[in-house]
Amino acid sequence: MPLPAVTTNVVDMTTSASLPAETTPQASSGGSVTDRLVAANREYAAEFTDPGMDARPVLHVAVVACMDARLDLHKALGLELGDCHTIRNAGGVVTDDTIRSLTISQRALGTRTVILIHHTGCGLESLTEDFRHELEDEVGQRPAWAVEAFRDVDQDVRQSMQRVRTNPFLPHRDDVRGFVFDVHTGLLREIDPAS
Repeated sequence: MPLPAVTTNVVDMTTSASLPAETTPQASSGGSVTDRLVAANREYAAEFTDPGMDARPVLHVAVVACMDARLDLHKALGLELGDCHTIRNAGGVVTDDTIRSLTISQRALGTRTVILIHHTGCGLESLTEDFRHELEDEVGQRPAWAVEAFRDVDQDVRQSMQRVRTNPFLPHRDDVRGFVFDVHTGLLREIDPAS
């Protein structure tokens, strides 16, 4: 039986950073960035068709990555909607909240594989734990969380892999791999956990 033809729509996309100052989202629309995003959602919803997917990722994989806006994880990994769980935070480090999300992902939603992705030029490489003390000086209260700053991105990936592999709440700890994404080339470089 022949497969139905597939059509795709290609849309030119820009980022706010690439727009001249006079055409930034606020300047061009007269509203806030949030207003622009809500308007874009209305356009999206007008054409939206429920894909009928389950919350369980098709590929049974959870990707933990940095929140850096330069990382388009789905494109970089060849993923489609519904393929994976994506857990993002500053640095892509494995924190208690990351473990919380991974535990739910594995125990309630069937993931078995964990991929960790840090990247070159991460902002956490230029911070220290002094950031917390500066916040305390400014607001009168020190944050309960650690900055998780690092100097060596490879070593931080190794530490994150170790945190996943030794966590008792995670039943699936064997298929854990870590990578560094190069923001200039788009390539992933795998990190040997034993180095």
